[in-house]
Amino acid sequence: MSKAFTKETEAEDEELEGAEPLPAGVKNYITPEGLRRLQDEFKTLKQVERPKVVEIVSWAAGNGDRSENGDYLYGKKRLREIDRRLRFLTKRMEIAEVVDPALQKNRNQVFFGATVTFVDSQDRERTVRIVGVDEVRHDRGEVSWLSPVARALLKAAVGDTVEVRTPAGWAPIEVLRIGYGPA
Repeated sequence: MSKAFTKETEAEDEELEGAEPLPAGVKNYITPEGLRRLQDEFKTLKQVERPKVVEIVSWAAGNGDRSENGDYLYGKKRLREIDRRLRFLTKRMEIAEVVDPALQKNRNQVFFGATVTFVDSQDRERTVRIVGVDEVRHDRGEVSWLSPVARALLKAAVGDTVEVRTPAGWAPIEVLRIGYGPA
């Protein structure tokens, strides 16, 4: 059967998009900034990228033999990728639960949206910001609230030492600072 007539499952969509599937019963928490980024990506794909590719595919289709037409074949493949990403973004935005860290009343403990500085057993200081699974940017020190380090830090206070599961086993980390300011 042609792949064109098969339906990809939601897990396959997420796997193809590089996102972790959410565990059953887990809410899709996201910061307002993270939701805006998803909405901006959706808008760009829908209003800019997709129309450009459709135009190229239409032009290429008019050039005759489609079986050896690189513009047509690549364009169709790119359209499938864009449509898959649009479906993924739609699903994730529909189930998103926006949590604004600026509204956090208990700023003495680590909760979703917190920026936490901690020190590990080798005296290395590290700062992470706990965000939703769909908005993680590792290059900016952001970690998913479902990650081992975030799960260990949740509800900790300054001065607390918590155990985090690492590939080498359990390791202690001590909370130095907690903040809830803008990203």
